Amino acid sequence: MRLISTVRSSLLLLGAVGMTASLTGCEMLVSKESLTNFVRPYSVEVVQGNVLTKELIARVQIGMPRAQVRDILGSPLLTDVFHGDRWDYVFTIRRRGTEPQRRSVVLMFDGDRLVSVDTGGELPAEEAFVASIDSASPDGRAPTLALSADELQALKPPPKPAAAEPPTAPPGRVYPPLEPQR
Repeated sequence: MRLISTVRSSLLLLGAVGMTASLTGCEMLVSKESLTNFVRPYSVEVVQGNVLTKELIARVQIGMPRAQVRDILGSPLLTDVFHGDRWDYVFTIRRRGTEPQRRSVVLMFDGDRLVSVDTGGELPAEEAFVASIDSASPDGRAPTLALSADELQALKPPPKPAAAEPPTAPPGRVYPPLEPQR
């Protein structure tokens, strides 16, 4: 009986020492670094609005009708009921590993014709925009999607399919028709 109580007290002591050590380790982890730097929760990628680049804005010309501008740039994110001649194209993106971006382009119309385009600054070229949001590759280059001639030669040919077996005979059972015969 005395042996059982000694083993039990030893296990309790060992458990208490283990708990203390584990809690001390957590305290040291939190005090050395912020817990948010150690564990990063999932953050949703938020993309809103229309991506407008230099190339797209260059296609829009003063004097174009609204329908043609909409065909090129897409529908505006904001149209104001009180200012029917103003279209606002706003673009925002928040993506993990990249800087948040926000751009605003304002188009003014006189009746059905475009009279002004305010980009609010320099818009990026299409390639620069893609490079700015590409967080997958550290060097900013797009991955190659084609194989070289050497890589094609190294591929093994696919296995040939086995010969098809002849069709089997239908089962020997005959079932009565589902609907009554007339």
